[in-house]
Amino acid sequence: MHFSIAIALAFLLFQQSAWAMEVEVAPVRDMLPDGNVAEGRQDIRKAWLSAPTTRYTHGVLGDNIEAGAIAVELQNGERLTFTLPTESVFEDRYPRLRDIDSDGRDEIIVVKSSNSQGAALVILGVRDNQLKILAETKPIGKPFRWLNPIDMGDFDGDGKNELAYVETPHIGGTLRVVKWQDDQLVEVHSAFGFSNHVIGTVDLQLSTVLDANGDGIDDLIIPNTLRTVLHIITFKGGEYTELFSIDLGEPMTRLKTDYAFMRALIIDLASGNTAGIRFK
Repeated sequence: MHFSIAIALAFLLFQQSAWAMEVEVAPVRDMLPDGNVAEGRQDIRKAWLSAPTTRYTHGVLGDNIEAGAIAVELQNGERLTFTLPTESVFEDRYPRLRDIDSDGRDEIIVVKSSNSQGAALVILGVRDNQLKILAETKPIGKPFRWLNPIDMGDFDGDGKNELAYVETPHIGGTLRVVKWQDDQLVEVHSAFGFSNHVIGTVDLQLSTVLDANGDGIDDLIIPNTLRTVLHIITFKGGEYTELFSIDLGEPMTRLKTDYAFMRALIIDLASGNTAGIRFK
């Protein structure tokens, strides 16, 4: 189903209220200048991208400064660091802390890029008191090709978490859903025609995960390539299904999840207007 923004008023909630942010800005020594510090809930207290470097000149996030390392502070106060080789960087603004495999430990989701192969989605975690790469996708395969993570969720209803991201969101973006298997992130679903980032900007939050229809399965909420239509997608039963879409009438510039109303979104538009969407 496809709705215009006017017809979608049954879903609309025009009210500004508090929403929970993934990250908070915090001054940490040697962190990425435009980075944020992520807070964990399990064994990692906080994590941040560190060792700023200009060795990767893509500039997709607005400048040529990327991270050469990632640092964590554990719940006991101990700090650990993982440093990349000189041909790679973390082309991201912050780590995302999730317990992907439900083992009571935080995993870190972040974008790693190399001079020769472009971006890959990477999972890191603390094992044997060391911060290590645990699994990663195959890289895109060309330099200066990037991906933007969406989040974790059980998108097909099989009881196991997957990770979702948009590959090359500026040049015909492809939604990819991957599952953690041994030391690899293996693709299980994909669909073409999405974008969740404006090139040259620092805002990574143009897509999200939310149970839009209340069936207990995580849905993906992603704009089209022009960011003028918001698509609500499920992979329930392993099949791609668009639950509905909402025509915003103009490009969106930011998407926020309003946790005060739980199943609600606040959307900033290019004109400066703000729209609210509440799923009943």
